[in-house]
Amino acid sequence: MAVEERDTEKELISHSVKGDQRAFRQIYDKYSPKMYMVALRYMNSDQDAQDVLQDGFIKIYQKLASFKFAGSFEGWCRRIVVHTAIEALRKSKQNLFDGIDALQAESTTSGSLEQLQLEDLMKSIRELPLGYRTVFNMYVIEGYSHKEIAEELGITTNTSKSQLFKARNYLQQLLGKRH
Repeated sequence: MAVEERDTEKELISHSVKGDQRAFRQIYDKYSPKMYMVALRYMNSDQDAQDVLQDGFIKIYQKLASFKFAGSFEGWCRRIVVHTAIEALRKSKQNLFDGIDALQAESTTSGSLEQLQLEDLMKSIRELPLGYRTVFNMYVIEGYSHKEIAEELGITTNTSKSQLFKARNYLQQLLGKRH
């Protein structure tokens, strides 16, 4: 049975699980632009993001039968792509904490940042006050410049730099307490 453009997401997934490549192509066409942007947030180059996107969609296809329709399909895909990006960074032996140089201060009691669990870092980031967290995510995770952050948030460039400095110090304190 040919899959038409009007088919619902559930039908596309069902047809894809049964091996209908055109159905999966529709899924890919719908979600790949968003998933590419997710991959770009983690990778250093367009080519690396493309590789993560490709590997992520291979995993999505392989795991499609396990999707239970309990949550959003886009969110499920996003988690797979994020995990694929993190795996790619680990395999390439890049420091997952590039851009967080203030965290590498000597007061980190556990020694090297490589020993930190990703969950600890993400939990700490979520504990940052909103202003710190917003600038930190935009600068470190999203890759915005201080000028772009200032324009986007309606603040000065110096305020952006100050918020990032304070966020790094705050994270250093939080992570130091945990280790």
